[in-house]
Amino acid sequence: MTLLERAGLAFLHRLDPEDAHGLALRALRNGLAPLPGTVTSDRLRTTVAGLDLTNPVGLAAGFDKNAEALHPLARAGFGFVEVGAATPFPQPGNPKPRLFRLTEDAAAINRFGFNNDGMIAIGDRLAHRPKTMVLGLNLGANKTSADRARDFAQVLEHCGPHLDFATVNVSSPNTEKLRDLQGKDALAALLAGVMEARDALPRPIPVFLKIAPDLDAAGLEDVAEVALTSGVAGVIATNTTLSRDGLSSRQKGEAGGLSGQPLFERSTRVLARLSQLTDAKLPLIGVGGVASAEQAYEKIRAGASAVQLYTALVYGGLGLVPRIVHGLDALLARDGFETVAQAVGSGRDRWL
Repeated sequence: MTLLERAGLAFLHRLDPEDAHGLALRALRNGLAPLPGTVTSDRLRTTVAGLDLTNPVGLAAGFDKNAEALHPLARAGFGFVEVGAATPFPQPGNPKPRLFRLTEDAAAINRFGFNNDGMIAIGDRLAHRPKTMVLGLNLGANKTSADRARDFAQVLEHCGPHLDFATVNVSSPNTEKLRDLQGKDALAALLAGVMEARDALPRPIPVFLKIAPDLDAAGLEDVAEVALTSGVAGVIATNTTLSRDGLSSRQKGEAGGLSGQPLFERSTRVLARLSQLTDAKLPLIGVGGVASAEQAYEKIRAGASAVQLYTALVYGGLGLVPRIVHGLDALLARDGFETVAQAVGSGRDRWL
């Protein structure tokens, strides 16, 4: 990390976390962040659910909720970028404060509650996206909606023509009863509506399902069965957790979803088990606690075809992205893998 990056992060960490996030986005839009451009190699290039990625390290949803920084993010070194979550109608989300740094744990807790500008405003920005990036949108539901399952399809119908992929997010812990949609019958019905909307797009795109790390064994088996039969292109494992095991930060008791380092082992075990349950027939994207090349590699060896990160940027800045990508390339070379795809699942058994 450069001296300038350290100084910038130190300044941001003196601010309220949500204010700091907003300032970081403005700095990114105004060209004040390091942007390395495309970071790739023959080893790093890969294809996931038909998406050609320059590298397998992506940006998770939540960093750019409203698709306001698409052009600089296209030059930030990610292999793919996911924005959102977007809901049909704008909503303010939960009352502030709703984002908390757990510095001692290299973690964060948020209870945003799908605060966003709504699909009309976000769709307008997506229409002017850079074509050089692989871009996805996280689909959400309004808190007051009478038919939340329909909300997901509605956002896809409106924004889908401007996307390369979409993600059905039924795993946020911050919208009351949203995780109930992960139940087998409810999930199958919801995905049927989403896939119908996807098939009606001018250019059908892959749809991913994002799941919680807190599912029990039976719940994970149900999700695997539905994922295999619903037509989704893959699963993103995982969202944030409600668990608070092993935390030391004073804000560990705040309500909301926990992300960052404490999530790494839990989410990686879910990922490996899901890879086993699906017999590696669906590509998986590993999320949760990725802050180094070694952790990205571990997710891939556990069964992920690609990974995403977000909370690590709070502590490592955007300069972390090329460091992870280059480090991953070196690890693949060290172990004799000619491509990322060859490494997928090669170390899964240690997580089962």
